[in-house]
Amino acid sequence: MNRFEGSGSREAKIKYLDGDFQIVANGSYVTCAMTGQQIPVDELRYWSVARQEPYVDAAASLEADKIAGILPNQKRPTA
Repeated sequence: MNRFEGSGSREAKIKYLDGDFQIVANGSYVTCAMTGQQIPVDELRYWSVARQEPYVDAAASLEADKIAGILPNQKRPTA
């Protein structure tokens, strides 16, 4: 990268921490692990520390947790 190139179109490399994240390699976005959508780094709000994955929104995060099997089983109401 020369001095005139920014990180505008590169994917950032991020270490996901509890309640925060650390940028390891500069970039303007990360890719949602569930949807493949690009998430601007300044809009990143959802991620998994355990799986080190970013998510575009809460629904994608919930779906990832379901797939990973870490949500408790919910009992269905009986009639």
